[in-house]
Amino acid sequence: MSTRLLIRCIRLLGSHSPGVSALPAACKLPLTTSAPPLAALTLRLHTSTGGARSEGRRQAQAKAQEDVFLRQPERTELDDLIDGAGSVEELLQVWAERGGTGNQAATVLIQLARLSITPESKTNTAEILQDCRFQQLLRTVDTQISLVWNGTLVTLLRSLSQLGVSSGEPALRSVQNEAHWRLRRLSYRHLVSLADSCTSQACDEQQRVLLSDVVKQLELRWTEISEPRNVALLMGKLGHLSGALMDRLEDKALELAERFSPEDTRRVALALAAQNRRSVPLLRALSYHLVQKHGIELRSGLLVDLAFAYGKLNFHQTQVFQRIATDLLPRVPELGASDITRCAKSFAYLKWLNLPLFEAFAQHVLVHSEKYSTPQLCNLILAFARLNYQPIKGDAFYSKVHEKLDSALGQLDPYMQTDVVWSLCVLQQARPSYLQSVLEPDFYKKLTGSGGSSSRDENYMLKLLHINTTAMLECPEYRGPVLPLEACMYPGEKKASALQNGLREALRGLVGEQQGLYHSALSTVYGWTIDGELVLNSESNPVPLKDLAAPHLPQAGGATPLPPGAKRIAFLACEFPNYNSRSKDLLGRFVMQRRHLRLAGFLTVDVPYYEWLELKSDSQKVAYLKDKMGKAVAEDMAK
Repeated sequence: MSTRLLIRCIRLLGSHSPGVSALPAACKLPLTTSAPPLAALTLRLHTSTGGARSEGRRQAQAKAQEDVFLRQPERTELDDLIDGAGSVEELLQVWAERGGTGNQAATVLIQLARLSITPESKTNTAEILQDCRFQQLLRTVDTQISLVWNGTLVTLLRSLSQLGVSSGEPALRSVQNEAHWRLRRLSYRHLVSLADSCTSQACDEQQRVLLSDVVKQLELRWTEISEPRNVALLMGKLGHLSGALMDRLEDKALELAERFSPEDTRRVALALAAQNRRSVPLLRALSYHLVQKHGIELRSGLLVDLAFAYGKLNFHQTQVFQRIATDLLPRVPELGASDITRCAKSFAYLKWLNLPLFEAFAQHVLVHSEKYSTPQLCNLILAFARLNYQPIKGDAFYSKVHEKLDSALGQLDPYMQTDVVWSLCVLQQARPSYLQSVLEPDFYKKLTGSGGSSSRDENYMLKLLHINTTAMLECPEYRGPVLPLEACMYPGEKKASALQNGLREALRGLVGEQQGLYHSALSTVYGWTIDGELVLNSESNPVPLKDLAAPHLPQAGGATPLPPGAKRIAFLACEFPNYNSRSKDLLGRFVMQRRHLRLAGFLTVDVPYYEWLELKSDSQKVAYLKDKMGKAVAEDMAK
């Protein structure tokens, strides 16, 4: 401000210098020797203001240079001809006749990629790469790369890859280097597009470095995201490369969830599932806004993908499941075998059974059984067994299953073969030939040959025990081999739950102070754990267990048979995970457990978690067990 004021004063003094005496006395400057000469003052001010002007010119030049990359060039007649070209030959001919700038050459290359990859195009890309006109385009881009506009540069990188340009081509290297140098000047939309193309091209060191720097830029500038589509794209393409970026994208997705289209929701859900990121707040938000979109019709593939993602993440959202089932039900006849299998398997993971939908799945198998491969049919059987679902037309359905499995069961992977036979045991559809195929000593050695003690090995050993139990108790016509006794001695439950501990304490209160009247946490030769065991005599009083024969135990107990009229009682804690979602129906595994124990001579007493939680005092729990036990005995006597 003071500099500007001095400049104005100097101009006034210069204009009135011939008649200084005409000025008022107050305006006259004292002409002393200490005052700087007018010329020197003018020169000094000119020098300071000149520096400011030169700095301003430099900034203006920098801004103009920046605008070269940020502003799209004005359209010319050549641009119209390029856009109007309908074939590769026409496009190359336009360039050969007209020529153009580096930016226009890049536009021609982008159009070439679009025309050459269309389904209608019969152009051989190898011929395009050898064309001298195409080589001229590459040279123009290489020499004038600084004139290519930002958006064109990003798209060009993808187009060169689509055309099959080798990674050693100078033009491709120039485009990559230029994109690398301009990273900070690219808009976020261009960065997203660049990231999308880089993930499919990161095959050499330079491309991997470029991708790494793109990820870093996205991490720093994540707040610039404003489009839900970009969030979904980045989650799917780059989320697995950077945990920090994925965290920020989840925050941004939560912020933009209301604006997500169903397709964006699908992409985000699949990205979370692929990375096993169970982001509960984000999944809840996506579910809520998806359910609110009443007027939008959801594609069948989208619904199947959503079911898969929710199943993979074990995220329960009943309203979303209900909408998926409602929308899919009328379209089941149009679905393929893979979609049917994926959807059924996903709902099985979620323990969610929709009877009309699963009946439609079974009907689809009856009508299109020839379209199902053996693995697809096996996965469908696994899903039905987990949920303990029996089709209405069971005989017709299982005849199709047996027709497929009779010739293909032995060709399956040993683990899949075990799963299928175990599932058929749950559904009470296992044939003697199926049982024998997995109980053969050679198969048993093959399955347990690694000698490992992982949870997977223990799980499959339990399944073999259950199959063995089915052969002994449910299949009287079975004459094949059974498992050796040492295979029937498994460790059982490792850690008791709160319900199991409470049940065992209540049993102690039920039998009183006398020792040896009950057992708890029994691992049986059938592969099932009994939470509590009592033997009641004919007068419904507990008897000591020490000397009684116990064929259900590996050591078979004592030598004394049960007294006449005595009954074995098995108490089974029914935890929350033992049930179908939002239901009081047990999963297939636990239905088979009760069936096996009853065939082994037990009266089973179920202790559901939802009833146990209502009991507050120890006396209530003891009375509850006594009442349940009395009902079980009465029902048995009524039979």
